Amino acid sequence: MTSLNVWDIHGGIHPPERKELSNRAPIQRMPLPARLIVPLAQHLGAPAEPCVTLGEQVLKGQLIAEASGFVSAPVHAPTSGTVSFIGPQPYPHVSGMTATAIVIDSDGRDQWIELQPHTDYRQLPPAELLDIIRQAGINGLGGAGFPTAVKLTAPPTQTIRTLIINGTECEPYITADDLLMREKAAELVAGIEILEYLIQPQQVLIGIEDNKPEAIAAVRAAIGERPYVLKVFPTKYPSGGEKQLIQILTGEEVPSGGLPADIGMLCQNVGTCVAVHDAVLLGKPLISRITTLTGEALARPMNVEALIGTPVAELLAFAGLDSGKLNRLIMGGPMMGFTLPSMDVPLIKTTNCLLASTLAELPPPPPALPCIRCGECAEVCPASLLPQQLHFFALGQEHDQLKAYNLFDCIECGACAYVCPSSIPLVQYYRAAKGEIRALEQKQQKAEHSRQRFEWRQERLRRAEEQKEADRKARAERAARAKQAQAQTAGQDDTVVPVQAQKAGLSEEQKKLKIEASMAQVALKKAEKQLAAHATPELEAQVAELRIAASHAQQALEAANAAAPPAAATPAPINDEAAKKAKIEAAMLRAQVRKLEKLETRDDEQEAELTRLQAQLTKAEQALAEAQQNAPVASAKPADDEALKKAKIEAAMLRAQLRKLEKLESRDEQQQAELTRLQAQLADAEQALASAQQSAPAAPSKPAGDEALKKAKIELAMKRAELKKAEKAGADEAELSKLRDGLASAEQALHAAEEKSAKPAPELVRTDKRPIGEQARALKTEVAFARADLRKLERDADSDADLVEAARQRLNEAERKLQEHTDS
Repeated sequence: MTSLNVWDIHGGIHPPERKELSNRAPIQRMPLPARLIVPLAQHLGAPAEPCVTLGEQVLKGQLIAEASGFVSAPVHAPTSGTVSFIGPQPYPHVSGMTATAIVIDSDGRDQWIELQPHTDYRQLPPAELLDIIRQAGINGLGGAGFPTAVKLTAPPTQTIRTLIINGTECEPYITADDLLMREKAAELVAGIEILEYLIQPQQVLIGIEDNKPEAIAAVRAAIGERPYVLKVFPTKYPSGGEKQLIQILTGEEVPSGGLPADIGMLCQNVGTCVAVHDAVLLGKPLISRITTLTGEALARPMNVEALIGTPVAELLAFAGLDSGKLNRLIMGGPMMGFTLPSMDVPLIKTTNCLLASTLAELPPPPPALPCIRCGECAEVCPASLLPQQLHFFALGQEHDQLKAYNLFDCIECGACAYVCPSSIPLVQYYRAAKGEIRALEQKQQKAEHSRQRFEWRQERLRRAEEQKEADRKARAERAARAKQAQAQTAGQDDTVVPVQAQKAGLSEEQKKLKIEASMAQVALKKAEKQLAAHATPELEAQVAELRIAASHAQQALEAANAAAPPAAATPAPINDEAAKKAKIEAAMLRAQVRKLEKLETRDDEQEAELTRLQAQLTKAEQALAEAQQNAPVASAKPADDEALKKAKIEAAMLRAQLRKLEKLESRDEQQQAELTRLQAQLADAEQALASAQQSAPAAPSKPAGDEALKKAKIELAMKRAELKKAEKAGADEAELSKLRDGLASAEQALHAAEEKSAKPAPELVRTDKRPIGEQARALKTEVAFARADLRKLERDADSDADLVEAARQRLNEAERKLQEHTDS
């Protein structure tokens, strides 16, 4: 079905077409190249990522590089062979730069992978059909190279009402689409049907210029009774531009800065439609394309169907290149193409033409002259721009004016430069200006992103500081109220200090087990680090033993926590409590003063703050001195106990160093001498330890009955814990019955141990049956744990004030117990 209801575009030119050079012969097939160079970036967007390795055997059509993003396209092997190189290779670009490519050495068999055609594609959901097109690696074959699957994915807010098939091919010399429509019209219409099913447009328009009568006849015959509208319109350059073709066929214009989808239009090239047909109905990925080989430097200009990655030199040799005549080798047409710096580059998916021109055919332009303001460029601009003004703004780098005059609506067709009597390369100026604007916008975006991140960080710090200040004020208010309450209580009764109920602390047994569990975990972590650095069978065995020991220690601690009731604690004396609070207050003020004193320059507000803090620190130090005078004086630890502890530590350290040296399979002279010295030191240390143990007061032995009773309690607690865990986990009745029997046995063992344990009267026995030295160490350890917990909570700005106060009371209680033990 044809229609002459077409519109015209503004401007346009009629350069010599020269299409007769290559459109008189059918499409030829290139011989199989021995080596193919397949770039990973043959499309707009992110380059593909290789999924094959060096030396790997691949088949024709096999995926060799995966899409690395939404706007990307996969790459497939054009033939079967061996991957011989992955890395930088020559790339078809005006800069002559290299790009990452996969090089395949052909095995000559051209063996396909197993293809998966979808002849019943109408039974597939649109998303699955779109994925087939995406996985085939299809991008626009008209020259832009935008991934087809992305273009077909319209936003939910947009509805495509018109599908436009671009068969214009308006640029001189190029005849690839003309020959494709002549010889593959049936495949073209089948591809249009797939696109129609996928996007469901209201109408399908096919646009072809009137200089292609054979292609028009072939497409008309292939359409048959289908409701597609074939529109033939007069030849003019650049009517093949996407926005220009929409205006010619529909009379509608794409708004400035917009896309065809904004007005419900979608354009696809005829070569892209045939590639969609091959991907869906034949299961073939895009691994070849039809390319025009033309120019007066070729003996046999033609259109050839060549594999992607074929070296350009082999293509030109196939067309009979005369190197003596060659002046410029252009990829693309003479209007929008670019000169190739080398013939070592490969054919890529967007290569629609290779123009080998002679000097007489395309002479170099004369030197540019000043603009004479003739206005010819504005008359031929198809986008209705003002090229003269854009040229002046580009020279002056007036980027705001360039954007105001819609520079980015320029399609870089070259019509303005073609008619310019001063031979000014206008398109080159526009391209450079676009690049500068894009670079500046990227810098501005990065700067804006950095500014936002800085402001967010400053706001976070400000909120955190406000929260800390609020927490400090709340703690100070609570401390003041507590001090006032203590003063009132002391005033009511000067002789008796009331005992307040405090949070229950750990029993001595729990403290001991907690220390053992912590030491076991520390030893396990140290051994695991050594194993990670130097893996040996001995270290693996040692780590396994330490892991079992740590697990047993943790189980014993959990059992003791479950079995032993919490011990009540009594508060520290008022004078001792006041001294500790004064000490903490002075330390906090001292830290704030040091922080301000470290500043090299301080403003008036910081100077005033420093003066205020110094005054507060002086008062706090005076209060601390008074509190320390009123606090009770702790007696010194017995010298014999301290000497015994030091002797034990010294012997243990020497023993560890000695074991480390003894484990070495081979030792040099220096290590042997060190081993001898350590052995002598260890002998002296063990003698000193024996002397210290004789001098230290003898510790009463623990009755065997107490040890059995303790083990029975721990066993009972572990059995109870196992039963509770099984009940929560929903274990079966047989397992629960077995655990209940074990619990009953543990209870009987506990009763038996209690009966055997002959305990004297409570008033004749010490509460803690451990030796005096062990009691002191346990109490010191408890004080250290409590002090560490308190410091951690005070440093954390998010800590609850009640938790801080509880930790402080726990520390006071531990210090009081240690003081009482020392006094006794």
